[in-house]
Amino acid sequence: PYIKSLKLPNLTIASPDMGGSYRARTFAKFFNAEVIICDKRRKRANEIESMSIIGDVTGQDVVLIDDICDTAGTLSKAAALIMENGAKSVRAVCTHAVLSGKAYETIENSVLSEMIVTDTIQLDSEKAKQSTKIKVLSTADLFAKAITSVNQHSSISDLFEVE
Repeated sequence: PYIKSLKLPNLTIASPDMGGSYRARTFAKFFNAEVIICDKRRKRANEIESMSIIGDVTGQDVVLIDDICDTAGTLSKAAALIMENGAKSVRAVCTHAVLSGKAYETIENSVLSEMIVTDTIQLDSEKAKQSTKIKVLSTADLFAKAITSVNQHSSISDLFEVE
C-alpha cells in the first residue's frame, strides 16, 4: 500500500541481484510495472567486484526490492548505477533491516531518495531518528491478521498472495 500511495508515474521494479529476480517479478506483476535486474559479482562477502543492469531505467522511478539489508552496500551501489543509467528516482524496500556497521551512513550518503523497511528487526533508535531517508512500516496489522487466521483455523496464505 505504501508504494501505491507514492503514485510513481513511471514505476519500474528492480532486484539488486539475480537471487531476488523472482521477488522483483512478483512485485512488478502486482504493480503492472517493468522489471530490471542488477547483475552483481562479488569478490568475497560484503565486497562487490562489479555490477551491471539488465533492462532499461531511462526516465523511470525505480524501486529496488530486497529481503534483507545488512550493510546497505549492494542497495546503495545498485541505486547509484541505476541513477547513472538515467533513472528519474530510486528508492529501496527491504523487509528485514539488519543495518550493521556503517549502514545508516551508507544510506544517508547514497542516491536513494528513500529506504523503506519494516519493523521486523528493531533499528538503532538514535540513528533511525537522525536519518532523513529511512521510513519504517509496521507489520503489526499483518501479524494480527495472521494470528486471527490461525486462531480461526483458516489459511494465512491469502495474506501473502498477489493478485
